[in-house]
Amino acid sequence: MSSALYRLGRLAARRPWVVLGVWLVVAVSVVSASSAFGRELKDAFEAPGLDSTIATDLLTTAASDAAGPTAQVVVTPIDGGTFFASPAARTALAEVQASVAALPHVVGTTDPAGALALGEAAATGDGSVSADGRVALIRVQYAVLEQLSPEDLDLLKAVAADLDGASPLQVELNGDLFFAFEEPETKVGELIGLFAAIVILLLAFGSVIAMGLPIGLALFGLALGISSMSLITYLVEIPSWAPQIASMVGLGVGIDYALFVVTRHREFLARGMTVEESVGRATATAGQAVIFAGGTVVIAILGLAVAGVPFMTAAGVAISVTVLLMVIASVTLLPAFLGLAGHRINRWGLPRRRGAVDASGARWERWGKHVARHAWSYAIGVTVLLLAVAAPVLALRLGFPDDGSLPQSRTQRRAYDLVADGFGPGTNGPLVIVVDLAGEPSVLEPLRAAIGADPGIASVFPAQVNALAGVATIVAIPQSAPQDDATYATIDRLRADVFPTALAGSDASAHVGGQTATFGDIGGRVSSRLALFIAAVLVLSFLLLTLVFRSVVVALKAALMNLLSIGAAFGVLVMVFQWGWGKDLIGLETTVPVVAFIPMFMFAILFGLSMDYEVFLLSRVREEYLRTSDNDAAVLHGIAITARVITSAALIMISVFLGFVLGEDPVTKMMGLGLATAIFIDATIVRMVLVPAAMKLMGDLNWWLPAWLDRRLPRIDIDGEVGLPAPEMEPTTLVSDRREPVLVNP
Repeated sequence: MSSALYRLGRLAARRPWVVLGVWLVVAVSVVSASSAFGRELKDAFEAPGLDSTIATDLLTTAASDAAGPTAQVVVTPIDGGTFFASPAARTALAEVQASVAALPHVVGTTDPAGALALGEAAATGDGSVSADGRVALIRVQYAVLEQLSPEDLDLLKAVAADLDGASPLQVELNGDLFFAFEEPETKVGELIGLFAAIVILLLAFGSVIAMGLPIGLALFGLALGISSMSLITYLVEIPSWAPQIASMVGLGVGIDYALFVVTRHREFLARGMTVEESVGRATATAGQAVIFAGGTVVIAILGLAVAGVPFMTAAGVAISVTVLLMVIASVTLLPAFLGLAGHRINRWGLPRRRGAVDASGARWERWGKHVARHAWSYAIGVTVLLLAVAAPVLALRLGFPDDGSLPQSRTQRRAYDLVADGFGPGTNGPLVIVVDLAGEPSVLEPLRAAIGADPGIASVFPAQVNALAGVATIVAIPQSAPQDDATYATIDRLRADVFPTALAGSDASAHVGGQTATFGDIGGRVSSRLALFIAAVLVLSFLLLTLVFRSVVVALKAALMNLLSIGAAFGVLVMVFQWGWGKDLIGLETTVPVVAFIPMFMFAILFGLSMDYEVFLLSRVREEYLRTSDNDAAVLHGIAITARVITSAALIMISVFLGFVLGEDPVTKMMGLGLATAIFIDATIVRMVLVPAAMKLMGDLNWWLPAWLDRRLPRIDIDGEVGLPAPEMEPTTLVSDRREPVLVNP
């Protein structure tokens, strides 16, 4: 592969405008096709075989109105009065209901104003007005999701906006429709993260041009990847939140991959090679490592299919496409940019500090010697520390945050609070119980009575029967909030005890659907397969590293250390999001469960990223060990050579990921904090402390490989220079004028 990459890099550097033209044509084609033919991203949180999915399928087959998403319009008098005592408020309420009912794709609404006309008892009895008369609830039923678009949400918001200031009522909105089409707003946090990456690169390279290349490459690849998602939806339904995670991951890996290639290119230029030769060798060496690291990220993320949850698989596809674009751009587009930049890559920069590279390497070498002298203390101490930080994982609770976790600036949160205060917290997460009558409608009343008798149920509405389809719907309001453990326990109890008892002797069956039940079911599915997924990723990690470094011990150590660093990141998520430690520092409104799909996504992404740092460090260690057969000297050499780049790359990743923590959405906060924590631990505590300590203690055993396995494994030159021709050097006159590039440890 290295020879092919070498030729590709030289070609791109020699014909940069051709390469740029090809990329420009591809970009324009993708963006134009996306604008003209792209589909809207939608959230369909379902998975085959789940009880909640069966409920949805029954409603869809029966062509029931309840098969589509819902919204809630929550209304209260601005003056603090009640609907019981204010005719003006009741009139305005009727106008709100009529405006909402007239919206496209709305198949029905409740009518609290009509219920109030029948008396206070009728209004409170059907659950449309709170017992104190302060809050009215208009439930809006939409057509099936396939008929809807973000425009439906915009039209609903417009109704509330038109009433703002012109009505005696406060109108707030929430419900399934928001979950299906509301996209997190782009905030200043992402820009802060990007600005921090720019500063780190400028300090690392000391050159505006060298800094700008990774940033420009990452932004270009990210724009192309995000634009392609609306086209990928023709193959798989990409969820609306996938672009946020893809942006987070794509920006980080894009900058990092370009950092490795540009760093190696500048090293070769400093040796006196021609620009074309330097670009070719950088593409053959660092580019090969980029392909390896990016390939492992893509494979691991696509492994999310093991969860058996279609939306996770689809999001994995979207993120993998973005990472793949970054890899391809790093070995084609970036070499073209490097060819255009030529020797100007070291200009327009900070004042250079002569000898800074050597001084930084010497400092890291001294650190390596210090760790080696106290190897047992560091190995034991760091392991105990990481295990302690990871211990909260034992209390990990998977679920989905409800609207109560959003900031007060969002209408969904204000609606949530009004409903919880007026009707009880369970009204924010009604359970939709779908009954397949099997020709026995007589089972409905006993079933409804049994559901109402459950201690976790606050109220039960009358059954709605579709006689032609033989399907009935019962809406039950739980006592507890949607994300509470008690709510999921109630759902489990209904399925395991209440339904079988009430329907005993009948062919009828009952299934719990609705958003709350769906989230709980998906969390259970992910939990049941998380251990299998982690085991599969660790086995893949072990096999790949054994193949690359030809050492069983190195591969096993790396897999275990990856597990430690990621486990510690999971522990931090539990401490912050479940226990509330430091939640105010990241703007988290309230404690929430860890989102069900985040542990799998994090593990897949971090596996590839940690593999990146592992390969970058150990390839230099192994190279020196093969040359000298001195394990201790090889470890010190590897740290001295790679620590600067690893810390720079890690700081960039951490900055980008922490930028997303500043957003409003708790899911994005969770992913950003988890990834930033894991990268910090992996690149500092693990890579710069635990790895050298463990390798010092193991000595030559680090490189043990059974002879029979050594004969059977193919040989991979991860550094990429074996088999390349002798380097093409610049004329002596140019070398003497050349200024030494400096990579400063930031």
